[in-house]
Amino acid sequence: MNEYQIITKATFNPKVKAYIFLVVAFFLLITVAGIVLLPFWLLGLGQWLSNKYFHTLQCELSTRNLRFSKGLLVHIEKTIPLENIQDLSFIGGPILRSFSLVIIRVETAGGGAHHQNSMSILGINDAEEMKKAILEQRELIIRERSEGKHTSTTFSSDTILTEIKEELIKIRQGLEKK
Repeated sequence: MNEYQIITKATFNPKVKAYIFLVVAFFLLITVAGIVLLPFWLLGLGQWLSNKYFHTLQCELSTRNLRFSKGLLVHIEKTIPLENIQDLSFIGGPILRSFSLVIIRVETAGGGAHHQNSMSILGINDAEEMKKAILEQRELIIRERSEGKHTSTTFSSDTILTEIKEELIKIRQGLEKK
């Protein structure tokens, strides 16, 4: 099976545009510098940028990875190997619910205090189905690995450990001769 075969591509709810528009408008309203920019945001810049941002959203589930990309000025793309996913959770407060939106938070192995090993995806249509597809593919990979279909990384790790063991034995034999 091709390692990069796409299983599904997510689609995004168009209400993401309105949500982004209103969230940015709120932050412009509560900041001193933002009050100066707020009229420009409300008179068209906000709708235009929200629309542009919406069209940069992409999320693909392949046979081995979950890939997500977004951004206007700074393009962010994250690819997470499915076997590294530790948790998938939904985030949705009253504001998100009023837009019929949900955020999927993907936590990976080794996640620290600053969430450098996590990914948040806003506004996927059929988020529950996407979560189910990700978890099913992850379980398939884990099952393949446990049934003995090791990757080359596993074999090289075994080889390295064997070499280390042999070197330690030689060192011990050398110390015993002295």
